[in-house]
Amino acid sequence: MDSDLFSNPADAERYFLPLATRMRPTKLEEYVGQQHILGDGQLLAENIKRGQVHSMVFWGPPGVGKTTLAKMIAQYASAAFIEISAVLSGVKDIREAIDQAKNQKIQHQKQTCLFVDEVHRFNKSQQDAFLPHIENGDILFIGATTENPSFELNSALLSRCRVYVLKPLDDQAIAKLIERALKEDSILKHLGLTIANDALSVLIDAADGDARRALNFIEIAADFLSEGDEKVIDIPLLNKVIAQSYRRFDKSGEVFYDQISALHKSIRGSSPDAAIYWLNRMLDGGCDPLYLARRLVRTASEDIGNADPRALQVTMDAWQVQERLGSPEGELALAQAAIYLAVAPKSNAVYKAFNRVNQCIRETGTKEVPMHLRNAPTKLMKEQGYSEGYRYPHDEPNAFSPGVNYLPDGLTGSVFYEPTDRGLEKKIKEKLAYLKKLNKSTG
Repeated sequence: MDSDLFSNPADAERYFLPLATRMRPTKLEEYVGQQHILGDGQLLAENIKRGQVHSMVFWGPPGVGKTTLAKMIAQYASAAFIEISAVLSGVKDIREAIDQAKNQKIQHQKQTCLFVDEVHRFNKSQQDAFLPHIENGDILFIGATTENPSFELNSALLSRCRVYVLKPLDDQAIAKLIERALKEDSILKHLGLTIANDALSVLIDAADGDARRALNFIEIAADFLSEGDEKVIDIPLLNKVIAQSYRRFDKSGEVFYDQISALHKSIRGSSPDAAIYWLNRMLDGGCDPLYLARRLVRTASEDIGNADPRALQVTMDAWQVQERLGSPEGELALAQAAIYLAVAPKSNAVYKAFNRVNQCIRETGTKEVPMHLRNAPTKLMKEQGYSEGYRYPHDEPNAFSPGVNYLPDGLTGSVFYEPTDRGLEKKIKEKLAYLKKLNKSTG
C-alpha cells in the first residue's frame, strides 16, 4: 500500500474496499440508470427526496443498483439501515433484525429500513415472518431479487409491497460509471489509470449492463499492471481480464426461461436470424448444448410436425453430433438445425392431436379394444371372437379397407388429427380426404 496515497486513516480503510463499493453513490443525482422510475417527475424519485417511502421489492439482474438504491432510500428517510442476505440468514437473523428495528423505534423514535437481498431464497414461512412487522410499521421493508416476484414471493408479501423493475444499464450509463471511477476514485487517480477509446467499447460490451461487473474489470486490470508499465487499460490487457467471462445468464432463473422462450418463438415465427441469435446467446451464456438439442427436437414435433418430417431427423442428427463431437462442431450443427426449423413449413397439427387425444382419454376413461382389432394367438381367444372380422388392408385395393372402424366403441368417427395445407401435410390432407370418401361409399 502506497503511504503517500492517503491523508487520513479513513482513506486507508477505503483502500481495502472493492471499487464498486467505493464508487457507490449517496445522492440521488449521482445514481446512474433506472430513469423510468428515478427520472425527473417520477413518483418514486419524488418520494425518496421527501423521505416518504413505502415497503417495496426491487426486481432486476445483478449489478443494476438494487442495494445502492435501498441504502439511499434509508439515508433520505433518516432511517437506520439493516441488511441481511437470504442466502446466509435464517429465522434467527430475521428475529434479531426485527428486534433491532423495534429498539430503534422505541428508544430513538427512528424508523428502520430492513433490506433483504436475494429475498426469493427465503421459503414461505421465512417470508411470512416479515408480514406483521410491515403491517405495524416496525420496519420499512425493501427486498431485492433477480427472480420474477410473481413466482418466487408470497402473494401476502407482494400485496404489502410495491414492485419496481430495475433494468440492465445501457452503454451510456456504463460509460458514465467508468469515466466517474477513473476521475473520482482516489486510488485510480493516484495510479493515473486511463482507458483507451477502443478498449472502452470492449469493456462496456463485456459489462453487459452490470455496473459492478464493469468496475470489477477495471480493478482487476489495474492489478495486472506492474511497476513501470504505462497505466493504460488497452484491448490486450482487457482480453486477459475478461477471458471466459459469460454474459448475464442463469441456468434455472428468469433470464434462462425468457431466452429459451425467445428461441422457441423465433423458430415458430419463421425468423432464422432471431433463432440463431437466441441460440448463440444461450450458448454464450453457458447453457448446456444438450439441453438446447432437446428443445430443438421438441420444437420440431410441436411446431413443424408432418409439414416437414425431415425437421425431426435434422434435430436428432444435430443432437448426435453434439454428443459425439462436442464443441465447436456440435454447436454449429445445432445452429444448422435451428435455422432449418425456422424456415421449414409450420404445423402444430400433431401437437394439437396429441392434446385432443389426452383430453378424450381423461373424459372417456378406459375403453375396450374392439374385438376385430385384438390378436388371437390361441384357440381359446379365437373361440372368444378375438380378431373376428378383421380385414387385412394389404389384400384390398389401395391397401385400405373401407368402412373399418379402428377406434373404441363410442368414439367412432372422432377426429383428432387435422393436417394443415402447408408442406407435406397438404398431401396428407388430400389423402385423408380420399380415404374418407371411400369410407362413405361403403355406407
